[in-house]
Amino acid sequence: MSMFRKLRQVQQWLFKTPERALDQAYEAARMIEAIETEYFDGNPISASYGNYGQSAQNYFQGELQKYLNLIKIRMTEFRASSSLLRVSDPKMMEVQVSDRRTDDYTLNLIDKPAIFFRKLQFIDAVLARYGQSQPAAATVVMVQESPKPTALQALNGSTTEPPSATRPGAIAARSNTGAMADQNGKRPDALSDRASVLPRSILRTVDRIRQDLDPQAEEQVMRDFRSSRGRTTTAIKFLLILVIIPLLTQQFTKNFIVGPVVDYVRSENQAGVFLNLEMEEEALHELQQFEERLRFEVLIGKVEAMPEAEIEQTVREKATEIESEYRDRSADAVKNVFADIFAVSAFVVLLVNRKREVSMLKSFMDEIVYGLSDSAKAFIIILFTDIFVGFHSPHGWEVLLEGLSHHLGFAANREFIFLFIATFPVILDTVFKYWIFRYLNRISPSAVATYKNMNE
Repeated sequence: MSMFRKLRQVQQWLFKTPERALDQAYEAARMIEAIETEYFDGNPISASYGNYGQSAQNYFQGELQKYLNLIKIRMTEFRASSSLLRVSDPKMMEVQVSDRRTDDYTLNLIDKPAIFFRKLQFIDAVLARYGQSQPAAATVVMVQESPKPTALQALNGSTTEPPSATRPGAIAARSNTGAMADQNGKRPDALSDRASVLPRSILRTVDRIRQDLDPQAEEQVMRDFRSSRGRTTTAIKFLLILVIIPLLTQQFTKNFIVGPVVDYVRSENQAGVFLNLEMEEEALHELQQFEERLRFEVLIGKVEAMPEAEIEQTVREKATEIESEYRDRSADAVKNVFADIFAVSAFVVLLVNRKREVSMLKSFMDEIVYGLSDSAKAFIIILFTDIFVGFHSPHGWEVLLEGLSHHLGFAANREFIFLFIATFPVILDTVFKYWIFRYLNRISPSAVATYKNMNE
């Protein structure tokens, strides 16, 4: 009898090999997903998404390779054993009793082929994020053997899984950026995604009921909420950093680095007062106005009569004051050129070194824009187009370009400004129209219709 019992144990262990290998591969994939959720906000484990040091990145890459190798080994074992042994009977349902010692025990039906199918989907999704691919033979076999959940399971939510199992359909339905999605943004099919003779609306309703009855649904919603809140906070902080850091860099370099150097060089080289002819004309016009105003006030008796020599002396003092003022303006314009270069460099460095935050900010902005109503989208589009490419936009571009020229110490070239106004808004208007036709018309046709009605 003991020999017969041992042989039976060996037989049971052998028949459990596919399930055991799949469970181990599934747990390794779950560990990868846990690292992604905890340290990379649901993104793949990569230096592009994690702002960590080299030691931490090496540790994460080591853990990733360890679990990927474990998945490969266990999936190879699963395919080899499942090709020799029948994994499960398609009609097999396992019945579990919660606690027989109490009077209010419950019965749970476990659709084991469906559980195998979900685990295989989850493992394939994790491997796809890292460019890993497994032969689809085992998956195809499981798809053929796995029936859809029964109506009893869909209505009462009695299908149970191992404690560590995660429902891919529920995750993808409750989170836009769930860790179950692969690199192309695809997710495992839910009931409503499969081909069926029933209307998809009925299947979506049944699928939503099944997800609502999922015992892990509330926990998953809380995890998604915390992840979304963390991404929103990171995006807002990074947006503030993109604004504050370049401004602080510009002011700091201008006052403490570039400023002293420019002042020293200009004083040593006896630099001119005016950087361009326009500044000189402005200074002469200001001095001329001062002299004419002074003589006028003397003539009307507002100022006591002054001899000609005293008037000339007053005008000479004003000229010296104007010279000092325009010398400072010229030096300030030179400082602005180099300080702005440092500010732009700081902005570019932030964008290059913070790719993870940039992707979060982009997702945050997309969520805000595409989450608006159709009328709000149309209002924003009309507002921006009228400001930048509308009938009154040339005046704004003219003021903007002249202010930029004065900031950098260049003469405002009227021909260049008029040429810019005649070409750039037209190009920008074409880009707006192409974006509306190519993307917005596909994403939100009703917003395009609202925009046309409001624009008319």
